[in-house]
Amino acid sequence: MILTGGAFGGNRGARPVPPEKGVFPLDHLHECDLAKKEYIACLKSSGYQSEKCRHLSKKYLECRMERNLMAKQDLSELGFLKDRGTATSEESTSGGQPNPSPAKKTITS
Repeated sequence: MILTGGAFGGNRGARPVPPEKGVFPLDHLHECDLAKKEYIACLKSSGYQSEKCRHLSKKYLECRMERNLMAKQDLSELGFLKDRGTATSEESTSGGQPNPSPAKKTITS
Protein backbone atom coordinates (compact mmCIF):
# COMPACT_ATOMS: atom_id res chain seq x y z
CA MET A 1 0.00 0.00 0.00
CA ILE A 2 1.43 3.38 -1.02
CA LEU A 3 0.42 6.43 1.00
CA THR A 4 0.60 9.85 -0.55
CA GLY A 5 0.77 13.05 1.37
CA GLY A 6 2.65 14.27 4.37
CA ALA A 7 2.59 13.45 8.01
CA PHE A 8 -0.84 12.56 9.36
CA GLY A 9 -2.20 12.18 5.82
CA GLY A 10 -1.77 15.83 4.89
CA ASN A 11 -1.15 16.86 1.31
CA ARG A 12 2.39 18.19 0.94
CA GLY A 13 2.77 21.19 -1.30
CA ALA A 14 -0.89 22.19 -1.17
CA ARG A 15 -1.33 25.62 0.35
CA PRO A 16 -3.95 25.78 3.06
CA VAL A 17 -6.81 28.19 2.46
CA PRO A 18 -8.04 30.00 5.56
CA PRO A 19 -11.78 30.19 6.15
CA GLU A 20 -13.54 33.40 5.16
CA LYS A 21 -14.29 34.26 8.79
CA GLY A 22 -12.98 33.12 12.12
CA VAL A 23 -9.25 33.46 11.52
CA PHE A 24 -7.54 36.78 12.03
CA PRO A 25 -4.15 38.03 13.23
CA LEU A 26 -3.45 37.79 16.93
CA ASP A 27 -2.98 41.04 18.81
CA HIS A 28 0.74 40.51 19.45
CA LEU A 29 1.27 44.18 20.33
CA HIS A 30 -1.67 44.14 22.78
CA GLU A 31 -3.28 47.11 21.04
CA CYS A 32 -6.80 46.08 22.05
CA ASP A 33 -6.05 44.54 25.44
CA LEU A 34 -7.88 47.25 27.39
CA ALA A 35 -11.10 46.74 25.42
CA LYS A 36 -10.75 42.96 25.77
CA LYS A 37 -10.16 43.15 29.52
CA GLU A 38 -13.13 45.50 30.00
CA TYR A 39 -15.36 43.07 28.11
CA ILE A 40 -14.18 40.04 30.10
CA ALA A 41 -14.59 41.93 33.39
CA CYS A 42 -18.12 42.90 32.37
CA LEU A 43 -18.94 39.28 31.54
CA LYS A 44 -17.70 38.11 34.93
CA SER A 45 -19.56 40.82 36.86
CA SER A 46 -22.82 40.22 34.96
CA GLY A 47 -22.79 36.47 35.46
CA TYR A 48 -21.77 35.91 31.83
CA GLN A 49 -24.87 37.60 30.41
CA SER A 50 -23.29 38.82 27.19
CA GLU A 51 -26.22 41.08 26.26
CA LYS A 52 -25.27 43.38 29.16
CA CYS A 53 -21.76 43.74 27.71
CA ARG A 54 -22.58 44.21 24.03
CA HIS A 55 -21.33 47.82 24.05
CA LEU A 56 -17.90 46.55 25.12
CA SER A 57 -17.94 43.77 22.54
CA LYS A 58 -18.63 46.40 19.88
CA LYS A 59 -15.79 48.56 21.22
CA TYR A 60 -13.40 45.59 21.03
CA LEU A 61 -14.38 44.74 17.45
CA GLU A 62 -14.02 48.39 16.42
CA CYS A 63 -10.54 48.45 17.97
CA ARG A 64 -9.51 45.35 16.01
CA MET A 65 -10.85 46.76 12.75
CA GLU A 66 -9.16 50.14 13.24
CA ARG A 67 -5.81 48.40 13.74
CA ASN A 68 -6.25 45.95 10.84
CA LEU A 69 -6.43 42.96 13.17
CA MET A 70 -9.58 41.87 11.38
CA ALA A 71 -11.32 42.80 8.16
CA LYS A 72 -13.33 45.98 8.28
CA GLN A 73 -17.01 45.16 8.23
CA ASP A 74 -20.23 47.02 8.88
CA LEU A 75 -21.13 46.30 12.51
CA SER A 76 -24.77 45.83 11.52
CA GLU A 77 -23.60 42.68 9.70
CA LEU A 78 -22.20 41.46 13.02
CA GLY A 79 -25.48 41.95 14.88
CA PHE A 80 -25.08 45.51 16.14
CA LEU A 81 -27.57 48.28 15.41
CA LYS A 82 -26.12 51.34 13.71
CA ASP A 83 -27.39 53.69 16.43
CA ARG A 84 -28.88 52.19 19.59
CA GLY A 85 -31.00 55.29 20.22
CA THR A 86 -32.48 55.41 16.73
CA ALA A 87 -35.18 53.07 15.56
CA THR A 88 -33.71 51.02 12.73
CA SER A 89 -35.97 48.01 12.60
CA GLU A 90 -39.62 47.40 12.02
CA GLU A 91 -40.10 46.22 15.58
CA SER A 92 -38.48 49.22 17.22
CA THR A 93 -40.52 51.74 15.20
CA SER A 94 -43.88 50.16 15.92
CA GLY A 95 -43.55 49.00 19.50
CA GLY A 96 -42.90 45.41 18.52
CA GLN A 97 -45.83 45.18 16.12
CA PRO A 98 -45.26 44.78 12.38
CA ASN A 99 -45.92 47.92 10.39
CA PRO A 100 -48.94 47.69 8.10
CA SER A 101 -48.22 47.80 4.40
CA PRO A 102 -48.36 51.33 3.03
CA ALA A 103 -51.37 52.06 0.87
CA LYS A 104 -50.64 51.61 -2.80
CA LYS A 105 -51.21 54.66 -4.95
CA THR A 106 -52.88 54.28 -8.28
CA ILE A 107 -51.55 56.50 -10.98
CA THR A 108 -54.13 57.77 -13.42
CA SER A 109 -53.45 59.87 -16.44
